[in-house]
Amino acid sequence: MLHALLDLRPTPFDHPDVVRLIAGAQQVYRERYGDEDATPVDPRQFASPLGHLVVGYAGGTAVACGGWRARDGDEDPALRDDDAEIKRMYVVDGHRGRGHARAVLAELERTAAAAGRRRTVLETGTRQPEAIALYLSAGYVPTEKFGTYRCEPQSRCYAKLL
Repeated sequence: MLHALLDLRPTPFDHPDVVRLIAGAQQVYRERYGDEDATPVDPRQFASPLGHLVVGYAGGTAVACGGWRARDGDEDPALRDDDAEIKRMYVVDGHRGRGHARAVLAELERTAAAAGRRRTVLETGTRQPEAIALYLSAGYVPTEKFGTYRCEPQSRCYAKLL
């Protein structure tokens, strides 16, 4: 699907473009937090019908990615049945500030809703103020902490009804 100058394509988690983009995201985490995101991720979680991953291409080059995976209340007390957790949102340097992250997020919300998910949830950190600003401007509200970093003071969790 085309969003402005970004061509969004469903892509397998193990695709070389996804691997490269996620490595870039992990580098940002190392720079900002001193280590990579340690949240357990199984690539199969991002395959239909219980997940989705999209890569954004600009001029034929992979410049953005993001995915969602089904999460339900029995996995974590802060989660509800039919939640979709947003993961691996990333835009490469040089392409930030062009609305690419917003386009990826909108596509993830659209596909999660189409798959029957009723709410999107996500976790980010205080050292990612641009991510927090994006989520708040897209209608996300603070929610109970969940996941690997629920006890970390820098962790922030957000949710949005679809």
